[in-house]
Amino acid sequence: MPNNDEIKGKAEQLKGKVKQAVAHVTDDQRLHDEGVADEAAGDLREGVGTIKRKVGEAVKDLGDRIKH
Repeated sequence: MPNNDEIKGKAEQLKGKVKQAVAHVTDDQRLHDEGVADEAAGDLREGVGTIKRKVGEAVKDLGDRIKH
């Protein structure tokens, strides 16, 4: 199940893609650049969230093995 960082990362990516689409229609280079930056920030945040989730799952699995 995705964690909070993964969800917020996906939202940031979507926000960036929307800005880029609007920028394409309006020919607004500044908005396009903001969209690219937002999308990249979302990629990073989602990646951090995925790492956190996988580490948490590994720790839980290790704990379960130790108990048994």
